[in-house]
Amino acid sequence: MINFKIILKVLSTLIFLEGIFMLFGVPFSLYYRDSDLVSLLISSLITVAAGGSGRFLTRKALPNLGKREGYIIVSVGWILFSFFGSIPFIISGAIPSFTDAFFETMSGFTTTGASILNDIEAMPHGLLVWRSMTQWLGGMGIIVLSIAILPLLGVGGMQLFIAEVPGPAPDKLHPRVKDTAKRLWAIYIIFTGAETILLLFGGMSLFDAVCHSFTTMATGGYSTKQLSIAYFTSPYIHYVITFFMFLAGTNFTLSYFALHLRFDKVWKNEEFRFYVGFVMLSILVVMGGLLITQDITVEKSFRDAAFQVVSIITTTGYVTIDYLQWTPFLVILLLILMFSGGSAGSTGGGIKMMRILLLFKNGLLELKRLIHPKAVIPVRFNHKAVSPQIISNILAFVVFYMLITGLGVVVMGLLGCDLDSAFGSVAATLGNIGPGIGRVGPAENYYFLPDFGKWFLSFLMLLGRLELFTVLVLFSPSFWKK
Repeated sequence: MINFKIILKVLSTLIFLEGIFMLFGVPFSLYYRDSDLVSLLISSLITVAAGGSGRFLTRKALPNLGKREGYIIVSVGWILFSFFGSIPFIISGAIPSFTDAFFETMSGFTTTGASILNDIEAMPHGLLVWRSMTQWLGGMGIIVLSIAILPLLGVGGMQLFIAEVPGPAPDKLHPRVKDTAKRLWAIYIIFTGAETILLLFGGMSLFDAVCHSFTTMATGGYSTKQLSIAYFTSPYIHYVITFFMFLAGTNFTLSYFALHLRFDKVWKNEEFRFYVGFVMLSILVVMGGLLITQDITVEKSFRDAAFQVVSIITTTGYVTIDYLQWTPFLVILLLILMFSGGSAGSTGGGIKMMRILLLFKNGLLELKRLIHPKAVIPVRFNHKAVSPQIISNILAFVVFYMLITGLGVVVMGLLGCDLDSAFGSVAATLGNIGPGIGRVGPAENYYFLPDFGKWFLSFLMLLGRLELFTVLVLFSPSFWKK
């Protein structure tokens, strides 16, 4: 039987923490003397009160947390985070529509970066910090953050770690999951701080540096500027953000090994080598296309290619140029890259490099199996045999991913979107990328969509962020049976 009291207890604690994090924007509101100070304080009070009340009412809940409870907490949690996270935008009047505010916040927590704002610079600084904070919290996963405090609730965290950490097979850095979560968040904070310092050296203000570091490490893509990173003309800033986007798209377990100077474990990892090769090859192809079709320098072509390729592969969604103005071949290539995603165990979305690599390996082995039908030829990853169950899971994931993409395009088409915009909006939200093609390309955003379209795409963001099955399993009748 599902333990709903412990579910409410955990969710209430997380909502309480969300209310505390809302206060992070208060110092910026005070410094810039913006009008959002009261809105942030009231929103934080409402959120803390709601979380505290739920925590009090369930203080005697039995600490029985199973796999089903974990899936419910993760899926419902993201919805509740987005609901309470939208309150500051609504109270301040910056985004008066609840639909728009929820869309913007869900896009933040799922690190999608799809926006309905047409004048970002007009937003108060405190709200922009909170907007970036939603992505930073969602990047590594607010559930993973909670694992560090779950022992205080008398609850183990393994079920939540399985349900939340991106990728088909997250590695554990330590036998105790709470220690794993602490290490992952320590790395996350170190990288965020390092990028902030480097961006300050490049001439960014502290406000811009903090916000962009939050959303880079989250591979979220929210910017404080309407033009995104194109606002900053400094090549130095472009290269710094490109590097940290690449880092955020790498398995954080490998970052842990690299920080401990165990580079041999990093380079021996097949997914990392595949990720590096895939990114470099894509950059060279796009760079060559730009040199052939545009009158620009080699350095500019490399920088534009590297930035956009890394931004899309890691599903960050930053832009330094309107790539829809490139030749159709390059636009189609970038569209294909939208489905790739970063590494397993990274903050990126999409299908993920590990799944693509294993599918490619399995496809090649199928050719051998046709020639030797009686031979047992397992797929190997990092010199270890991969179980057929994992291969089956990956195949099912990709089938569902493509099926949902197709159905999503049909739905958006019925809502009046042209083919480019329908396909672009679905691919960009399901892949947690943000900007797509058509009317949702880098020069525009999602403001023009009808309310139903925004709610539908919000659901796709949730599906993509939680790797499909975490959400879809809740729609299975067997999930709710005793």
